[in-house]
Amino acid sequence: MELRELKPEFQGKGEVKGFVFTQIKRTKNGYIYKVERSGYPTMYEVFKRRINKQFNCVSYPKSKSFGIWAWCCRSLEEAEIKLLEFETQNR
Repeated sequence: MELRELKPEFQGKGEVKGFVFTQIKRTKNGYIYKVERSGYPTMYEVFKRRINKQFNCVSYPKSKSFGIWAWCCRSLEEAEIKLLEFETQNR
C-alpha cells in the first residue's frame, strides 16, 4: 500500500474550521503550510515529517504538537529558517 502524503491544499475542520491550509514548501524532513482565514493575519505552520504507520500516511500536527514537532510562524522567512533546522539536524 502506498504512503498517503499530505494534500497540497485543504479546508480546516473542527477547531480550525474556516481556515485554508496551502502547502508552500516540502522537503525530505518537513513542511510549511500557509494558513489563511478572512479577518485574521496570515500565519505559517512549519512541522517535521511524521509518518503514521497505523494509517500509512503523513500526519498533520494537532494543536498539542506545537512547540514539540510543529511551530507557528508569523512570516514565511521565519518558517523557512525553522524548516532549514530540520534539514541540518538530520544529516
